[in-house]
Amino acid sequence: MKVLFNADDFGLTKGVTDGIIKAHKDGVVRSTTLMMNGKAVNHAVSQAKKHPLLKVGIHLVLTWGKPISGSVPTLLDDQGFFKFRNTFIEMGVADVDAVEREWCAQIDAFLATGLPLHHIDSHHHIHGWEPLKEVVVKLAQRYNVPVRYVESLKGNPEILLTETLWLDFYGEGVDYEIFNKLQHLDTASVEVMTHPAIVDQDLKEISSYIEKREQELEILCDLEVPSWVEDFS
Repeated sequence: MKVLFNADDFGLTKGVTDGIIKAHKDGVVRSTTLMMNGKAVNHAVSQAKKHPLLKVGIHLVLTWGKPISGSVPTLLDDQGFFKFRNTFIEMGVADVDAVEREWCAQIDAFLATGLPLHHIDSHHHIHGWEPLKEVVVKLAQRYNVPVRYVESLKGNPEILLTETLWLDFYGEGVDYEIFNKLQHLDTASVEVMTHPAIVDQDLKEISSYIEKREQELEILCDLEVPSWVEDFS
């Protein structure tokens, strides 16, 4: 089985970025996804260029912070921040054309850094929102990169990064038994979503997921990869 440990939120804060780099250098993380509207994007880009074996994708954003394009008022609240939250499914359908413009702007900003784009995923898995399916497929084809598995795209296996996604290395599911759990999956490839970090003040101010990120970092750096795991290329 091919197993890819991906670290979300690269560039969100300096501490998150440094934690991800440590989980790559000293642990099992082999890819990460960059938030182009994060607080530490320049630092993340600089660190990524110093560690070329770390594959970097984009963490498309629609539920945190401000837009990159600056021309999507239908997606914003009165303060100019994205109006959507992690409860987006309960909200009205987004302006799909505006989402496409904004996400293209985020991807183009990523490409302007000079980093090769490895894959696409999103903050709070909003790329799996059914109304945005056509946009996501279009972006995968336009930029010729795979996309993180979500249920809405299981009918489009040709654009998926892996056959399935492991979401349970999170919260109470963060433990050393991850490989024992993965071994029982009936799949050829799986991505493990992770959120390692060195907690800093910026993270405390913007996220409710704090202490577990440092526990994730510790475990990800301690894990030994079993022989049944294939390299993910």
